[in-house]
Amino acid sequence: MKETEAGRLPALLGGDFHVHSTFSDDARSTLAENIAAASAAGLRTLRLTDHVRASTTWVPEFLAAVAAERIPDGLTVLTGVEAKLLDASGAVDTPSGLVVGPGGVDAVVIGDHQFPGTDGPWSPSATRERLDAGLSDDDALDLLIDASIRAMERTPHAQLAHWFSILPKVGLDESQLGAERLLAWAEAAAATGTIVEVNEKWNCPGPDAIAALLDSGARIVASTDSHVAADVGRYERVPALLDAAAARAGTETEEAR
Repeated sequence: MKETEAGRLPALLGGDFHVHSTFSDDARSTLAENIAAASAAGLRTLRLTDHVRASTTWVPEFLAAVAAERIPDGLTVLTGVEAKLLDASGAVDTPSGLVVGPGGVDAVVIGDHQFPGTDGPWSPSATRERLDAGLSDDDALDLLIDASIRAMERTPHAQLAHWFSILPKVGLDESQLGAERLLAWAEAAAATGTIVEVNEKWNCPGPDAIAALLDSGARIVASTDSHVAADVGRYERVPALLDAAAARAGTETEEAR
């Protein structure tokens, strides 16, 4: 275990790495409103992130709109697209030809909106039906962790959004993952350079998962997953998650760039 530097964890609250705008059909605030809110909240870093799927065509327009915004002094603005994890192979629902890195978005923010099944994404109800029909909890959890690792390996410049939020939707709990699965997941995040967000809206991942990330040297960031500018940079639950994780792990942490 590395030397504990829990005192540095609050610095993560100076960033919000998952903020939606009106480019997402379920958000209410413009890019400009989100940027202004981030500056007013005293944030140093903001990742503007909007939902995509394979059929999405507006990413160039999104990037041009972000580039045209006036950025206040002291604030760094990054971009991302949020795409769902599809299946056990680790496939992610991104548009064909998506550019990630120079000339494109800064990150692919992968969401666990559905369960990564062996034959495609399973809705929460379909997953519960399979569990009721005999799929064991352990096998389901193995599917999720294996798919998570494969997605990180397949997706450069990735960030995991609200990871493990799918579990309560299907009747499972993070506490069932256990140390071995969390270690494999966290070590994969560190090895692939995948950023993992601690998500205010969904209150996840939990302290054990965050501690595993810290011990593995993976990069963590804070996010609100805001859909309205008033929520940008406003953390109520993330600090408690970070405090609980710091009590269980020791590592040097730093805000991702």
